[in-house]
Amino acid sequence: MSADPTQVLAFETDCHIFDGCGFPAPGLHSFLFQPLWGDGDSNVYFNKTMLLALLGSIIIVGFFWAAFRKPKVVPGKLQMVAETGYDFIRRGVVYETIGKKEGEKYVPLVVSLFFFIWMMNLWSIIPVAQFPVTSIISYPLVLALIVYVLWVSLTFKRHGFVGFFKNVTGYDKSLGAVLPLAMVIEFFSNLLVRPFTHAVRLFANMFAGHTLLLLFTIASWYLLNGIGIAYAGVSFIMTIVMTAFELFIQALQAYVFVLLTCTYIQGALAEHH
Repeated sequence: MSADPTQVLAFETDCHIFDGCGFPAPGLHSFLFQPLWGDGDSNVYFNKTMLLALLGSIIIVGFFWAAFRKPKVVPGKLQMVAETGYDFIRRGVVYETIGKKEGEKYVPLVVSLFFFIWMMNLWSIIPVAQFPVTSIISYPLVLALIVYVLWVSLTFKRHGFVGFFKNVTGYDKSLGAVLPLAMVIEFFSNLLVRPFTHAVRLFANMFAGHTLLLLFTIASWYLLNGIGIAYAGVSFIMTIVMTAFELFIQALQAYVFVLLTCTYIQGALAEHH
């Protein structure tokens, strides 16, 4: 099996069933890449995932700049697509969750998060790239931390220290004797578990989806020998099916991430008695 982690699929191209070689199953090595620039040992380097993240950011900024640099009353095709995407997040996510009055100021942030995450996910099915950036935990974690810092700062700003404490502990006198236990659980859930689950939900789905795509893709090639050709065809069909399913999951996970973001913001702005 190849030891070079820079390969897109990380498997031997000359390995087939009945050739005396084992199935080159995907694993953690499929998510590791050699530095394109710099030294990985010194932690100062630039690798494939960083390149994809940079290119994705440029594509998103370039798309919206091209769509809105000369906006028209009767929009062209590009402007119409951009307006549709922007309006979907603004009305369908931000307004529905936070409200129009309070939510308007957070629309740019939420729209940016959605399209950035979606683009990072889409790299998984784009030829040559073929890797979802969000399957590397550090990227979803940073995005979740941005939301977490915003949520904490908004809660402090809106409610003060006492209000913040009540907000994160779910303080409710009607709970009676179980109030102390409920407050401890809510405290750890909100301050420690929340950013972790926010990041892991996106990471785990993209990690699992990419692994399945690799599995069926590698199997299609590995079985392409002798009687195994029939099974290779089935595996190839599954690759196509999983790719189509992955397209849906990529958009869904971006949507879920920003929906939770808006839920947290709404919780920070809500009045607690």
